[in-house]
Amino acid sequence: MVNAKERDCFICRKHRGEIQLPGGAIYEDELLYVGHISSDSNEAYLGYIMIDIKRHVSGLAELRDDESAAVGRMLTRVSRALKACIGAEHIYSFVLGDHVPHLHIHLIPRYPNTPPSYWGFGISGWPEAPRGDAAQIEEVCSRIRRCMAQDEVSP
Repeated sequence: MVNAKERDCFICRKHRGEIQLPGGAIYEDELLYVGHISSDSNEAYLGYIMIDIKRHVSGLAELRDDESAAVGRMLTRVSRALKACIGAEHIYSFVLGDHVPHLHIHLIPRYPNTPPSYWGFGISGWPEAPRGDAAQIEEVCSRIRRCMAQDEVSP
């Protein structure tokens, strides 16, 4: 039974398949959902990934040990894929939780030649950053999936 908080939560609705985002799930299991952000302007920052906990929890302190371990592994796997597959030179990760009370972790690549004035929280404001529409998001997500699949079989 879904309670009102979960029924109206954007992230819960995405996990139930009620909201479809470009690129779909990059990875999904019983604990996590990994996908690309989208933008109303059709100009999403390419490679901007969200890792969501499937269970409705508001923050890191509420994670169970299995969820915490899964998040740590996934942060590493996605970060490796962003570097290997789309040429990111650095990966930013952060948790805010102010707008949606459902734990989700932001992963944002910093591309080569990004001016230092846009590093950190200003990264998505870089006007020359790679941006794209739904088709370009799908292409980036496909590359990330392939890299993550290769990483699973690497020694």
